[in-house]
Amino acid sequence: MRIHSRAVGDPGCIPEATLFRKAQAGCPDSLNRLMARHDGLVHAVVRRHGLGALSFVEALHAGRQGLWRAILHYDPKRGPAFSTYAWLCIRRQIWGAAQAQARFEFSGMAYWAVIPHAEVDPAAEQEVRAVRQALRQLMERLPERLRIVMVARYGLDGRPATTYAKIGAALGVTKQRICQLHTEALVWLRQPAHSQLLRSLLDRHTVADYQAADELAQRWLQRRGGRRGH
Repeated sequence: MRIHSRAVGDPGCIPEATLFRKAQAGCPDSLNRLMARHDGLVHAVVRRHGLGALSFVEALHAGRQGLWRAILHYDPKRGPAFSTYAWLCIRRQIWGAAQAQARFEFSGMAYWAVIPHAEVDPAAEQEVRAVRQALRQLMERLPERLRIVMVARYGLDGRPATTYAKIGAALGVTKQRICQLHTEALVWLRQPAHSQLLRSLLDRHTVADYQAADELAQRWLQRRGGRRGH
């Protein structure tokens, strides 16, 4: 799909190049027209690629944010067709949202592992202890370097949570490498084979939960050039 001089069925038949120019200059009507015209790209990306931890609706929302960014930054003079450029932007936004959701889910688990006893309702104390123990056992199964990153990142040892940069300095690697290790650890921890006990305690052990975890893992393997499998 390349930029066409006119769009079939678009009210006013405004040339698409004009719409891009106006949208990037701040015209909301032009932006809305382009968003509506290319919304099919969002649906195509969502259907073709794994959604990770996202629901279908959440993936569509993230994809439309990617489309919006693509419209505002697209430069036809640089060569690629808009559909090619937008596809990458949409896919990147969905993957980023899936990663953020995975981090959010794990941070919730980590909270239950380190929450002070004084803040817990006595009636729920036994359940909280069980969650703490399950998470502790799960973390102990992580490969050593991944475990170090996760403990420091979420303060699972009772210390304040640490930034990627500080963890990288301690391990002698870049913060980008720590970010990669963090993502790898999240994918590992979300796998049903590893997290079944903790998921059951947190009521996150449905078929849909496991499918989402597997899709995220397979998507991560594809991104890093691995083959399908665990």
